Amino acid sequence: MLIKSYAKINLSLTINKKIKKKGLHDIQSQFCLINLFDTISIKKNKNNIDKISFNGPHSKNVKKSNNSIQKILKIMRKLNIISNYYSIKVYKQIPVFAGLGGGSSNAASLLKFFCIKKIEDKIFNKIIDQVGSDLRLFFYKQGFLQSLKKIVKFKKKYKLFFLVAYPNIKCSTKEVYSKVKSYNKKKVFKQNNKNKATLINKIYNLNNDLQSIVEKKYPVIPKLLLSINNEKGCYFSRMTGSGSACYGLFSDKRCSKVALKRLRKKYPKFWFSIANTI
Repeated sequence: MLIKSYAKINLSLTINKKIKKKGLHDIQSQFCLINLFDTISIKKNKNNIDKISFNGPHSKNVKKSNNSIQKILKIMRKLNIISNYYSIKVYKQIPVFAGLGGGSSNAASLLKFFCIKKIEDKIFNKIIDQVGSDLRLFFYKQGFLQSLKKIVKFKKKYKLFFLVAYPNIKCSTKEVYSKVKSYNKKKVFKQNNKNKATLINKIYNLNNDLQSIVEKKYPVIPKLLLSINNEKGCYFSRMTGSGSACYGLFSDKRCSKVALKRLRKKYPKFWFSIANTI
């Protein structure tokens, strides 16, 4: 069996406070899944052991032990969601340590595949506590993360076009969040996206609170964002998650393709891709 494991983009990211007990930060984020994906092959294994392997262009940076695949299989077996053991092969097309949620997406995709019935909230929250808070995002195509435990699904879904750039800088989420010194008030989310222009305007007026932290450490990030922003048809450019992947939101696919050709020439060592919402 082959399944697709999609990447996500944080269209905005607001840090509200630090949750001292858990050592996490409560955040809010408008997000979407895009058609950049890893492919996961799943087969039953006769031996009482899981065999997990990674290949593909971004496989070399995946942890060989204690990765998201191992974690979710162990948790599902403990919760009696699965009883068998499996051979899992992941073809990594999503850059690792980039803010695109590849590892969390892999875990969420397996959880969705094996869970025939809806998971109880208590059990789901236990799984998230052990795998990571990003896991929740991958059960929605587009939405607003109101808090670490609540997502508001967009009533209207719009097709958005992106150029995604990864400057081959591995960002540690833990390290980036450790440098957060200020917090913002929680925002009240209103389902008032009457059309695509309204949504884009709303996102344009938001920020990624982690972006300035990463920009200070890696000066190439603001340069890359400016280059993307200057391309024809780009509404705005921003970093996703804790980085280092950046994106430009474009008016259409054609403009993103033209920008892709130009930026590949300007930054030949960086990884680029065009994408759209699924």
